[in-house]
Amino acid sequence: MKRLAVPLLMLTTLLLGAFTTGCQMLGAGGQAGGPLIFLSDQFTPVEESEKMRSIILKDAPAKVDFIPEDPGPFNDRLTAEQKTNKVTVSVIGGLHGDFAPLVQAGQVEDLSALASKLNDRGFPPTFSELSRFGTKDKTYYVPWMQATYVLAVNKKALPYLPQGADVNALTYKQIAEWGVNIQKATNQRKIGFPGGPKGLIHRFFQGYLYPSYTGSSGVVGFKSAEAVTMWQDFKSIWEVSNPQSANYEFMQEPLLGEEVWVAWDHTARLINAVKERPDDFVLVPAPAGPKGRGFMPVIAGFAIPKGAPNRAGAEQLIEYLTQPNQQVATLRELAFFPATNAQIPTDLSAGVRLEADAVAKQATAKDAIPSLLPIGLGAKGGELNKVYLDTFSRIILKSEAIQPVLDDEAKILQSILDDTKAGCWPPDPPSDGPCKVK
Repeated sequence: MKRLAVPLLMLTTLLLGAFTTGCQMLGAGGQAGGPLIFLSDQFTPVEESEKMRSIILKDAPAKVDFIPEDPGPFNDRLTAEQKTNKVTVSVIGGLHGDFAPLVQAGQVEDLSALASKLNDRGFPPTFSELSRFGTKDKTYYVPWMQATYVLAVNKKALPYLPQGADVNALTYKQIAEWGVNIQKATNQRKIGFPGGPKGLIHRFFQGYLYPSYTGSSGVVGFKSAEAVTMWQDFKSIWEVSNPQSANYEFMQEPLLGEEVWVAWDHTARLINAVKERPDDFVLVPAPAGPKGRGFMPVIAGFAIPKGAPNRAGAEQLIEYLTQPNQQVATLRELAFFPATNAQIPTDLSAGVRLEADAVAKQATAKDAIPSLLPIGLGAKGGELNKVYLDTFSRIILKSEAIQPVLDDEAKILQSILDDTKAGCWPPDPPSDGPCKVK
């Protein structure tokens, strides 16, 4: 028996060592040898997600399983994992508004130490302030990237600009007049919007038209007299827009096909057109209305969920993706602009430079009215978007009377805000409780 004691002790030690190592591997990655799961509601189109995997994440410090999801499944997964305490996601990539309900529910980690460590990245102070969600000493996400929406203009449209119009400082009235001039000269309707099922025209109403006419994010002034005027003016623009605007999703295709000459869309959904034919286009700020030049800066960040199986790996990934090389690569490949002070290279393609210039002009315009994406809605974000899409459909596509439609849809909008208890977001001032439609 004594002769077996040492071998048994050695075997027990080896087994314990193997068990401990296995536990360490499980704790580090969620599963032995498994990849770090990076869940994002950005870059969901196949082409964009493949660029993330093959280019942006190619040299990441750990094997990453990048999972892009639409907002509904994205929120459902995060909520379910927190409720069941079975967290598989280690890094969340989302927009500022996506994080608000997660912060409110206590479902994301405080990243103050990581943010301090990354202080040399040069995050804009406004972004850092937003990431604190009203606290003084906590940081709930690290800025990742930023984007916005601008106008892309085929140079063939420039001779038809209204007299005295500045293409870099247009108004919505001038857009309508421009469309009329083009139609008279060509017998074609050359203005375009992404009004299709996967288009982003709801962001146009939320962040561009409503702020420009009401000074509101599109909630407080939703059914106001100014909103009625806004929809009347947009009807005039729609009358000279390509009828396919109700079906367009990415405006770069109709721009390249010259179905439209003037198009509003997200920078990431215009980039192929200006990359392929930079000499044929100019990119300019969105138009202004009576209250100013509403525009929507899109701020994305990284968060780490409570109970993340690989927090150390998550922090390494965030460090990696905020480095200058990856910030610039994201700009080159996906047309999202750095959220850091990464130096824009001189060899940047002509198309990306066009976008960078337009973004800078829009953000620094004297009459600019920044409007954040909706905040605090969680899984009901899609329902809020539907209010604007249904309003658009009823007023513009079906020609229903404006005020009754606004009154009807305002009730639905208010019920969503009441259910989620979402407060007002800029440019509206903070509210005491749910944001209210006036």
